[in-house]
Amino acid sequence: MEGSELLEGAVLRIGPVTISDTVVTTWGLMLVLGVLAWLLTRRLKMDPGLLQTAIEGIVSSIEEAIRAVVLEHTQRILPFIATLWLFLIFANLSGLIPAVNAPTRDLSATSALAMLVFLSVHWFGIRLQGLRGYLRHYLSPSPILLPFHLISEVTRTVALAVRLFGNIMSLEMAALLVLLVAGFLVPIPILMLHIIEALVQAYIFGMLALIYVAGGLQSQQLREHKKE
Repeated sequence: MEGSELLEGAVLRIGPVTISDTVVTTWGLMLVLGVLAWLLTRRLKMDPGLLQTAIEGIVSSIEEAIRAVVLEHTQRILPFIATLWLFLIFANLSGLIPAVNAPTRDLSATSALAMLVFLSVHWFGIRLQGLRGYLRHYLSPSPILLPFHLISEVTRTVALAVRLFGNIMSLEMAALLVLLVAGFLVPIPILMLHIIEALVQAYIFGMLALIYVAGGLQSQQLREHKKE
């Protein structure tokens, strides 16, 4: 194919642009989720069937989890947190497909997700409180703590990226080693372990993102309570 070639490691190069398998898998998951969302929501009914009931149950569960952390702004952050959770579940589980590597085993992908959470915290905080009002919380309770607040922003973003990357990478390596040693005599337990761990890691990442966003949204409320 002129102008493009398939390289080792499932990497596509088009001219000077190199596209890794992580990018291909990520965009494939985004396409699948987009198509599924369209197909599952285009014929919603007042009297829901089994499938619609299951979908509404999933959305309601996510909404309740958000409401438990941040009551007043649930609807504001529901689309972001729900999308993040669903993407992580599909991304973590994609490693079960033969010849497909989970994008979350790539540090560049988890770093991008962590950066998205980092930007979203400030986006929601600024939209609610305004730029000056939001930045003021970095000086609370004392301006002396400003460097520590900034360091905390950086370290928790790095930790978010490395935690997910390390857990998914170690999970896939452990599954591979067990299969190499024991053959295919124990595929079901390994498969179940992979599924459970993938769901747990998606939940932890999404919950931490929710807590960070909620912290940015609630900083103004904390200041108001102190004034009272």
